[in-house]
Amino acid sequence: MARDEQLKERWDLVVEKLSNQFADGDRLDLDSIIYLIGIQELGQLHREYKKDQKLDLMHIAICKVLEPYGFYEFDYVDDDGWPHYKVLAQLPHLKAGEQSILMKEAIVNYFLETEYIK
Repeated sequence: MARDEQLKERWDLVVEKLSNQFADGDRLDLDSIIYLIGIQELGQLHREYKKDQKLDLMHIAICKVLEPYGFYEFDYVDDDGWPHYKVLAQLPHLKAGEQSILMKEAIVNYFLETEYIK
């Protein structure tokens, strides 16, 4: 199976499972999935977040999923339990479609690593 086809199949599986689990079957978009990863990584599941905190959660998720690619490295957890990452390398300048593919691939790898999908 071609790499692109495999990524598409795995991405569709991630979207389907998360949509069924968290959105009553309504299809989640990329940003929603990034947000869910941020909540998972923070580990503070049952609370409400302000707008700026939601953006911070998405940043946590992006750092986490791109860490294996060498862009970020976990640094520390602050007194409020929020993880912090340091930038190791600047993200390459990608077109919107290329950026989307990179994020989908990184997210799929995250869910393979956590054994949410196989």
